[in-house]
Amino acid sequence: MFALVMGCQVLSTQPRGTEILWDTYGVPHIYGKDTLSAFKAFGWAQTQSHGNLLLRLYGQARGRAASYWGEKYLESDRWVLTMGIPDRASSWYEAQNPTFRSYLDSFADGINAYVREHSDLIDDSVEVVLPVKGEDVLAHLQRVLNFTFVVDPDRVAAHFKLEPKNMGKQKPKPGSNGWAIAPKRTVGGNAMLLANPHLPWSNLFLWYEAQMNTPEIDAYGVTLLGVPVLTIAFNDNLGWTHTVNTHDGWDVYELALDGDGYRFDGKLRAFETKTFPLKVKQEDGKLSEQPLVVKSSVHGPVVMGKDGKGLALRVVGLDRPGTLEQWWDMARSQNLKQFQKALSRLQLPMFTVMYADREGHIMHLFNGQVPVRDQGDYKYWEGIIPGDTSKTLWTKIHRYEDLPRVTDPASGWLQNANDPPWTTTFPLALKPDNYPSYMAPRYMDFRAQRSARMLDEDEKISFDEMIQYKHSTRMEFADRILDDLIPAAQKYGNELAQRAATVLSMWDRQANANSRGAVLFATWAQEIDFDKAFSKPWVEHLPRTTPDGLANPQSAAASLETAATKVEKAYGQLDIAWGDVFRLKHGNVDLPANGGDGDLGIFRVVDFAPSQKNHFQSVGGDSYVAAIEFSKPVRAMALTSYGNATQPGSPHTVDQLPFFARKQLRPVWRTKEEIKAHLSSSKVF
Repeated sequence: MFALVMGCQVLSTQPRGTEILWDTYGVPHIYGKDTLSAFKAFGWAQTQSHGNLLLRLYGQARGRAASYWGEKYLESDRWVLTMGIPDRASSWYEAQNPTFRSYLDSFADGINAYVREHSDLIDDSVEVVLPVKGEDVLAHLQRVLNFTFVVDPDRVAAHFKLEPKNMGKQKPKPGSNGWAIAPKRTVGGNAMLLANPHLPWSNLFLWYEAQMNTPEIDAYGVTLLGVPVLTIAFNDNLGWTHTVNTHDGWDVYELALDGDGYRFDGKLRAFETKTFPLKVKQEDGKLSEQPLVVKSSVHGPVVMGKDGKGLALRVVGLDRPGTLEQWWDMARSQNLKQFQKALSRLQLPMFTVMYADREGHIMHLFNGQVPVRDQGDYKYWEGIIPGDTSKTLWTKIHRYEDLPRVTDPASGWLQNANDPPWTTTFPLALKPDNYPSYMAPRYMDFRAQRSARMLDEDEKISFDEMIQYKHSTRMEFADRILDDLIPAAQKYGNELAQRAATVLSMWDRQANANSRGAVLFATWAQEIDFDKAFSKPWVEHLPRTTPDGLANPQSAAASLETAATKVEKAYGQLDIAWGDVFRLKHGNVDLPANGGDGDLGIFRVVDFAPSQKNHFQSVGGDSYVAAIEFSKPVRAMALTSYGNATQPGSPHTVDQLPFFARKQLRPVWRTKEEIKAHLSSSKVF
């Protein structure tokens, strides 16, 4: 049987049945006789690769994890139930397009079918979640998008100083890089796309790499584990990536409490109250039960009360159940017009969209459900908002047409490194003053400056050069400040500080495994206060050359002495190699690291946490990389840093990490001929 997809894809042979072809890196290539069976196969594939974790995540999204696995999940259940995720998942399920709803059911069926056939490969403790239903998929989606990426419990607490300011300091920070390069700036004369999300290497943040091929789609990319559609992807004609953007889609309102209610617009209102039975599994297997009373105001659920104050949380997107179908249609699109039509639904609550296509178009969209607010700038809405008046209560979001968007800029390139949209290209293509002051903040940090520098300084970028730039560990902050720090240490520093200055003068200013001086510089950076360190702070009219200079050279020299003391004491030498201290450690693999903290202006981001004494191991950062050139045929290389599986015994839990250590990507196989030449196993339905 032959199929022509959406009138513009090359004819491809479809199988009589549905099959999963697993390549040698554990990537499933799903060839579906139809879309329904492809979704079932995708559910099967995710369960084969990540079944234990997948079921645990779905159990958490139900708000019943403590009843399944004990008290350590109690806070998770409180958050899920307080946010109303399970009930909303049911209403979202009913609101789905009937055809797409059947796809969700089929994905869930694939999960259940795998466990039925391979129950011996799934932990007994997580099988309590079965059977998985379509509603579970939507509950998980909400927990991930609206109640982790848009807002999570730690940010609610820490942002409002109800917990220590350094709460979660060692946690990896979600982030990303994204590039789109027009044909006029590429050696091959084709548009190119760089996808590079930075997420924690665990839990619900894990990426899953796959290909989906049916009579209506042939797309390759990744999705977040448990999500049934590709969320960063490309096909023969176009592709996109996401970055975590500076989108503000949540607010905390301080309520004017009055007796058992609260005052709003001068009137006393009663809280809406729901009581949930929180069940907790005890060590003896029995369940204890405690009530969870959730109060809600017109703003949203009451999340905290302290010193007699009530705080209510309002989050965007809870009335928009079409995120998955929008992503699906983005992957089915074959040109910019179709792609923008899918984007314009605004079902996806946040994330920058970086796009490129075969026709040579590139685009950057500051995507998000941005509340229409009657007052205040971005900083105002980062604070606690008065909740006693409807003047501060937003009820609408901005239209697609209102969002900052750049298409085919004169520069020929677009970048985002989690900076606000204004600095996506140079010369500037967006004017912040043309948008509401609450749309996005104004700044450009060192990683974004490094990103723009690499693109701007190369008039013609080849595919291989784009991959090389992706792996750059050069510290933009070091390039900016060493010309001030080294003389300051030589003038004001003691003997140790002067020795440290010598090490820094000989350092290559990179965080490669063999870079000597990087550990010292990174330690010094931790000793200073960035907000007070510079004589020239960041200014909007000099976005790529500020901040600069040392506000207090003598203090900077003293901080270098402190850093040098720490480094010498910990490692016995000032010039210890970066890879001797920072390790790519995942599973049973332990390799010298390259890359580091993006705050230092490193494009190759790796987040580290303490492992053994004075050493650190990778816990996040570059989690997926895809380099794509829209040539004929499309050329692509990729890497899922930690591998494409977590199931015990799988060979794919760490098999890609050595590529990471070598700063290499692996080939992407998309044709049946390529896949069968690198086939490890198959499954026919």
